[in-house]
Amino acid sequence: MRAFTDRDLEAAGRLLAARHVAHRRREPLLDARFERPDVAAEAVLAAWQKDAASGAVAVRGGATVGYLVGAPKADPVWGDNVWVDSAGHAVAPGAAEVARDLYGYAAQRWVDEGRTAHYVLAPAGGDGGPAAGGSDALVDAWFRLAFGLQHVHAVREPLPAAPAPRLPLVVRAAEVADVPALGALDVALPAHQARSPVFGGAAVPTVEEQTQDWADTFGDPRFPTWVAQVPGPDGGPRVVGAAVGCALTESRTHEGLALLPDAGFLGFAAVLPGARGLGAGRALGERVLAWSGEAGHACCVTDWRATNLLSSRAWPRLGFRDTFWRLHRTVGH
Repeated sequence: MRAFTDRDLEAAGRLLAARHVAHRRREPLLDARFERPDVAAEAVLAAWQKDAASGAVAVRGGATVGYLVGAPKADPVWGDNVWVDSAGHAVAPGAAEVARDLYGYAAQRWVDEGRTAHYVLAPAGGDGGPAAGGSDALVDAWFRLAFGLQHVHAVREPLPAAPAPRLPLVVRAAEVADVPALGALDVALPAHQARSPVFGGAAVPTVEEQTQDWADTFGDPRFPTWVAQVPGPDGGPRVVGAAVGCALTESRTHEGLALLPDAGFLGFAAVLPGARGLGAGRALGERVLAWSGEAGHACCVTDWRATNLLSSRAWPRLGFRDTFWRLHRTVGH
């Protein structure tokens, strides 16, 4: 075991490319370019060049059998942190246990620096398990380092068309008159995630703040928006849900191997608490999936907190398949 250096980039690229080959056997929609060691090495370099990056390398018999690179994110919501992103770690086939040694070497420096919130983006389990040397074995190694599943990235193919929602539910393009309703829905999601069992750390904004934000940005063609409405108490239409689509490149949370090519993104979806169970969330998701195809995207990506009981059931039922898992550990607890 030793510290990661510039001279380890080529070997790290080979390990990452091999990991990605195995990952794409489970999910072919992932970017095939990273099966090339030179392209994978560029992704490792991007992770290595982040401010305050550090890491470890495992060498056995003169051959590199694993590497780990992490760097902090300057965002107070994540605590005093280190992130190992999608290109930040790989081990040789059959050497998943080496991941534990790599973390053991690298994490001492991170904790000495006061960085005790650790995040790892790993290939989602399910491609053959420990006996096959698949990502199940790698995820198991991280779990046995006291990491748990915090967040899920997922993908599926677009829909050729959005099925008609069950009446009286209607899904339509958002209009300027919907801005107050959109402001309320923009608060509904973080408010839900602030409660049990998510307990998200982000501050919940006010309806006034989010309504003003929608008023300032409404109509941006990069972010098509739809609303779901049902008859209100007075018989008129009442907006109870909303969803936003965009190109995945507009997302700040997808990079490296998690930035899938030609992908649409289900970037936001929310339904008011009193309207959940009417099918609004599914209908809005289907509309974004159909838009992804209409816009020429080869696939559609979304992500959710694993502890968000609504999202973690709704999106897999809509056909989204896990691609990456964000694992998390807080040292000292």
